[in-house]
Amino acid sequence: MNKLDKILYTAKVHTTGGRDGNSKSDDGKLEVRLTPPAMNGPGTNPEQLFAAGYSACYIGAMKAVAGKMKLTLPQDLAVNAEVDLGPIKEGAAYGIAARLNVSLPGMDRAQAQQLVDAAHQVCPYSNATRGNIDVQINLV
Repeated sequence: MNKLDKILYTAKVHTTGGRDGNSKSDDGKLEVRLTPPAMNGPGTNPEQLFAAGYSACYIGAMKAVAGKMKLTLPQDLAVNAEVDLGPIKEGAAYGIAARLNVSLPGMDRAQAQQLVDAAHQVCPYSNATRGNIDVQINLV
């Protein structure tokens, strides 16, 4: 298990009602209504929130790594995250899997792949999920 050397930030969110509920951060900057996936309700779901968090964090990791590698990132870089939800252990439990499709238009492919691989080693979400869920990082 990875232990933090120092806490840089703590997110605090209060959730009621589970997948049919609401979540609100203690600072009021996040307030979302939740709806189960595929229910076509008015809210988002935990998988979408995870996809948004992972993709944003991964871009932050690429920026940090690019700075150390002295690489200039394209202005229109993007990460399209896909998070799957499904049964595991013959339906006795549920799990998730994630794919990050990284777009670095105009970058040399070899340098872009080196950056993507290095970012996967430093991204907090990648480190949290490594060995726990199937994660695929694709340079598109």
